[in-house]
Amino acid sequence: MTDNNREFEIVVDTELPGTPEQVWEAVTKDTPAWMFPTDQWPAVRTVDDYPRHLVTRMDGPDGWFNQLEHVLEPVEGGRAKLHYVHSGIFTDDWDQQYDGASKHTEFYLHTLGQYLKYFNGKPVAFADVQAPASSQNPQGFVRLKEALGVGDSAQGQSVELELDGVGRLSGEVDFSNEHFLGLRTSEAMYRFFGRNSFGAPVGMTVHDFSGKASSEEIAADWGGFLERVYA
Repeated sequence: MTDNNREFEIVVDTELPGTPEQVWEAVTKDTPAWMFPTDQWPAVRTVDDYPRHLVTRMDGPDGWFNQLEHVLEPVEGGRAKLHYVHSGIFTDDWDQQYDGASKHTEFYLHTLGQYLKYFNGKPVAFADVQAPASSQNPQGFVRLKEALGVGDSAQGQSVELELDGVGRLSGEVDFSNEHFLGLRTSEAMYRFFGRNSFGAPVGMTVHDFSGKASSEEIAADWGGFLERVYA
C-alpha cells in the first residue's frame, strides 16, 4: 500500500419506498434498473442474511478493498429503513475521489427510491453513455443542462422536452443540483452526471422500462445527442 492510499467510509441512513425484500432484490439482482449492472463484479457476500443484512466485498493487491453494507428494517406502510455503508481504500487523489463518491451515493440512493416507487420489478433496457472529452471542463455540465432545456428547472418541476435525435420527453425533474440531474417520465429514468467536477467527462445513464427500444438503440440516440451538445 502506498502512502497515498487511504481508507474511506460513506454512511447514509434513509427510508425507501419498498419492503426490505424489494430493496434486497433491487440492490442484488436489479441494479441495471437504477444504477448500473454489477453482476460481473468479483464481489463476495461476506454477510448474506436475507432480507436484513447484506455485505459484499471485493479485495485486491496491497490491501485494497471495496465494501458495500446494507442493513434493512421494515417500517410501517411498506417501507424500509436502510443503513448503508460504503467503505474501502482509494488510491491517489483521495479528496477528489471521496468527494465524488459521497456525492454519487446521494444520487444513486435517490434513484433507487424512484425505481422502487415507480418501476419496481419491471424489465429494463439500460444504457450508459459518456459525453466527449470536450465535456471535461468547468462549464461542461451547465452546457448539458442548457441543451436539455432544464438549466433553471428545480426539483419537482414538470418538463416537456423535444430533443434532437432523441424525441419528446414528458415528465419531471426528480433530482437537481450542481453535479447531478434526474429526469423521470412515465416510461424511463434519465440520470445525468456532472463528472467534469471530479476530473472526468460528463456522463449519463438511461433506465428505460417501456419495452420500445433496445439498450443499443438508446445508447446510439443519446450518444449522438451528446456529440452534438459538445461539438
